[in-house]
Amino acid sequence: MNSDAAHGEGADGRSEPEPVVIWDGSPRLRNPLLLVAFEGWFDAGECATGALTWIRERSEARRVCHIDPEEFFDFQESRPHIEITSEGERRIRWPDIECHVVPAAPPHDLVLLSGIEPRMRWRTFCEGVAEIARELGCQMVVTLGAMVAGVAHSRTASVKGSAANGELAARLGLDRPTYQGPTGIIGTLHDVLDRAALPVVSLRVGVPHYVAGPPNPKGTRALLAHFETVTGVTTGYRELDASVQTWERRVDEAVARDPEIVAYIRQLESEADRTAEENLPSGDDIALEFQKFLAEQRESPSGDVDSDADESG
Repeated sequence: MNSDAAHGEGADGRSEPEPVVIWDGSPRLRNPLLLVAFEGWFDAGECATGALTWIRERSEARRVCHIDPEEFFDFQESRPHIEITSEGERRIRWPDIECHVVPAAPPHDLVLLSGIEPRMRWRTFCEGVAEIARELGCQMVVTLGAMVAGVAHSRTASVKGSAANGELAARLGLDRPTYQGPTGIIGTLHDVLDRAALPVVSLRVGVPHYVAGPPNPKGTRALLAHFETVTGVTTGYRELDASVQTWERRVDEAVARDPEIVAYIRQLESEADRTAEENLPSGDDIALEFQKFLAEQRESPSGDVDSDADESG
């Protein structure tokens, strides 16, 4: 693994670049999954990063590495913060991308990577994420996202999943990505991971565009619930029920003052009721197929996947 060392000289006498990933340790993990979310364009209501924060704060998470921010941020846009420690010392906190491990989350340990969406050198950054996945032996990468959509806050928050790997998509009932157009860091990351033959799944929730500000516990709960359904990893998402009810009640009170918005929401509710999906595979069936897929990947000599790279964010 790379170490946090200063620039050194290679055999040809030229300066070697700083490592992208700065490692704190080398943990031994059990069938780990890498879960990724970034603040920014693909995190409406902070639903995605909120899901990772929820898991991390409810567990004995330990930081194992971080990605050096120097090459990936415009510090005039994402400014560092000055802090005073409990000992009275002044220090600067940079906009890090930190990686934590969460042990004993049956049937998998989790690796959580989150932070502010990088602004520059996306390909190099995504190669660093791929390095983390390989070094920690992650069996799969799951990216979480949230985008504003024409959905009603009073209906079930819908989560869509996709995978470029055709076999994985078919077995878990996921879509194959079809989006074409401008992308964000998640779409770039999926392309890099697909080309590196690392299985990757995208889970994203729709957030009502008329109430897209953070926090949105309903979107966070939906992502956690869907992640648990797909992977079998317990997330404790039901503990968010009270927060969701409070959030819905506050939105109800806010929109009740505007008859036009109320009428619009009723229309969204009717559309949601008409298009409600039926005969979906059970959570047990999905989790079973997920575990079978990972077992087959471990047994495969090459571990190759169907790398039909496409936008997943």
